[in-house]
Amino acid sequence: MSATAHQPTGGEDRTVTEQDLDTLSRQLGRPVRDVVEISARCVCGNPLVAATAPRLGNGTPFPTTFYLTHPVITSAVSRLEATGRMNEMNERLASDPELAASHRAAHEAYLAARREIGRISGVGEVPEIDGISAGGMPERVKCLHVLVGHSLAAGPGVNVLGDEAIEGIAEWWTMDRCSCDGAWDTSGQAPAKDLSRHGPQGRPDLVGRPAPRRSTTRRVAAIDCGTNSIRLLVADRDAKGRLEDVVREMRVVRLGQDVDKTGEFAPEALERTFAAAEEYARLIAENPAPAGDSTEDGSVALTPADIRFVATSASRDARNRQTFVDGIRERLGVDLEVISGDEEASLSFAGAASVLPPRGEELTLVVDLGGGSTEFVLGDDDGVRAARSVDVGCVRLTERHLRSDPPTAEEIASAEADVNAALDLVLETVPLGRASAVVGVAGSITTITAHALGLERYDSSRIHGVHLSFADLRRACDSLLSMTRDERAALGFMHPGRVDVIGAGALVWRTVLGRLEDLSQGRLQEAVTSEHDILDGIALSIA
Repeated sequence: MSATAHQPTGGEDRTVTEQDLDTLSRQLGRPVRDVVEISARCVCGNPLVAATAPRLGNGTPFPTTFYLTHPVITSAVSRLEATGRMNEMNERLASDPELAASHRAAHEAYLAARREIGRISGVGEVPEIDGISAGGMPERVKCLHVLVGHSLAAGPGVNVLGDEAIEGIAEWWTMDRCSCDGAWDTSGQAPAKDLSRHGPQGRPDLVGRPAPRRSTTRRVAAIDCGTNSIRLLVADRDAKGRLEDVVREMRVVRLGQDVDKTGEFAPEALERTFAAAEEYARLIAENPAPAGDSTEDGSVALTPADIRFVATSASRDARNRQTFVDGIRERLGVDLEVISGDEEASLSFAGAASVLPPRGEELTLVVDLGGGSTEFVLGDDDGVRAARSVDVGCVRLTERHLRSDPPTAEEIASAEADVNAALDLVLETVPLGRASAVVGVAGSITTITAHALGLERYDSSRIHGVHLSFADLRRACDSLLSMTRDERAALGFMHPGRVDVIGAGALVWRTVLGRLEDLSQGRLQEAVTSEHDILDGIALSIA
């Protein structure tokens, strides 16, 4: 690499302008915050890297000084991470003393740069992150986005592994050409921003302040990462265990793309999931806990102890899941938990059970129909009595069987055979016919319910807690399974990420309902749909 191969261009002026803030907000798709300078620019002058104050406006310490903002570069680096490049770099760091020394020097340079950004912003020193840089430095590599951002900000030769990563993404992005056209939405008004939060107007008044006392209500953040979607719930939990939503978000990322076939996460699937995790990290930071009565600054940032990230079916199967684990830790500051099918079932039951009034010893069956697996949980007011997770889900069955548009009779028959075989396994440990109530949860079932209700658009308030007959639900399933892709996409309640897989979800649900009616000898005739599921169970489980 030449000495100027990726030297930032677009002028030496790193001053943040109002136009820069508009561009950054559009690049990130949210209001930008606490920007001190533009540390690297495209050849056209647009921001590539923003330097963030080491303490945010709400008082939260923020160790990631150089934030890679340009969507094309961010995507390219995610692709590189997904190839296993971080693992290769870590192996070299363990065996190459010269490279390890260079990486430690990059760590020291990062700390020095952050001290200077703190001085410029007026924040000053931030004791909580003293000696902590980012990206895994000084011992490991945990996030290439951080290293690339530092490398672009500092110029070549300062962060050697960041320089290498920039070489590694040359197929998708290089410094000598502009990649801004179409990279972000330039229509309409940019996401709102508060100019008072940017530039040398930090919060020195917060330095050294003790952590505020929390109120009796605890704010928690739960993340459920499944085969098809990743969801976030930020909620306030009272002393009786009741939840009140603050933020509830869902992104379809299709993490389980081709895992059933290859045994590994696809690079583009990891890229989509990491992008969603970064967005969720921002939402968590932007929704701190309410202050206790004695607090002065009005809020308390959530700590890792307040956050739980749970990964399910696809993450149990993937050989390269360590790349996923490391990427989530860097973005959210927590260790993801790849839970067993049994724990997944218990969490789903805890979240879904609130849709029904107390039932004593009467047994309720919760069916959680996911992308890669489906959980069957039988329990009462005292908790789970029996549970089983089986590998049938809307993504898995679509990839295995439903390849035509709409699926053929032969494809449907082979998929139904898989579901019935899975139900036979469930019956070995879960006496489905003993249930006196059935609750269905997760996106496939709520979407089927929306269709059964004839909704023109998705309305959680009408879906949550509704009781529908098996006959009505099966008619909705038949309808969705027989539609073409275009017909499904035209439905106003249909999430774009479910268009391709809802047919398989409908097939699973109608098969399950048919078996339940037979097993109960006709006693079970209706199901309740719940918007509360494993995500709520995760929030309730945070100690």
